[in-house]
Amino acid sequence: MLFIFISASFCGCVTGLDIAQQRIVGGYAPVPHSIKYIVSIQTTERQHFCGGALINKYWVITAAHCDQGLSKMMIIAGDYSLTIYEGTEQEIMPQLLVPHPEYNSTTNNNDIMLIKLRAPVYLNSYVSIALLPRQGASIVEGSLCRVSGWGYTSPSGSQIPSTLRTVKLPIVSTQRCNSSESFNGDITENMLCAGYSTGGKDACQGDSGGPLVCEGRLYGVVSWGRGCADAQFPGVYTAVSKFRRWIDSTIFSYYSRCNKD
Repeated sequence: MLFIFISASFCGCVTGLDIAQQRIVGGYAPVPHSIKYIVSIQTTERQHFCGGALINKYWVITAAHCDQGLSKMMIIAGDYSLTIYEGTEQEIMPQLLVPHPEYNSTTNNNDIMLIKLRAPVYLNSYVSIALLPRQGASIVEGSLCRVSGWGYTSPSGSQIPSTLRTVKLPIVSTQRCNSSESFNGDITENMLCAGYSTGGKDACQGDSGGPLVCEGRLYGVVSWGRGCADAQFPGVYTAVSKFRRWIDSTIFSYYSRCNKD
């Protein structure tokens, strides 16, 4: 996430508003290849820096703050261990990056981006798509959701996992998340909070852009926070249901242009 420690970013637990990376704290390694919709977004030097989720064979959804430039990014589907070649990976270069036109890097509002792939992924027993919620759909406070990623496994950012990690977190009400004891009004209607009142479990550096799945649908994209797994500050996610129309219209307009050409 774009985590902002008091001096670090949830997007990683790094000094300042570093947008790069966060990882799962307090989670566990899932059954290999059981979370089939997740992708690793890497530099062309094969360094993981963000997560994302496949929403169809040609498109990935992630955070706008994960935009490193078209020529500097590659997408890996079907991965589990970043350090071992398993033969299940599919590497695809991006063809188009579409950050939300109203993304604000200062407030983190509208922190969502679509990536069009140059070639379709092959859907198989290791790779599948995430279902999207309908426009405006809400998820009830306390609902348990799953966030996954290859981010740091400790708030200090000192432990980097080789395999995918995942953790289940309850949804926190916007009212509580926006209270003076927490984010004090910085949570917009386009954001979603999740975490335990006791802390200890969260996304962290390297998890940015990754999927928060609730009731089988992709309700959140890892966005920002303060520190990692802090009881006072839940993780903040882009609320995907607020952008369903934008997602659909963006994909439709791209295919419409292609068919005209």
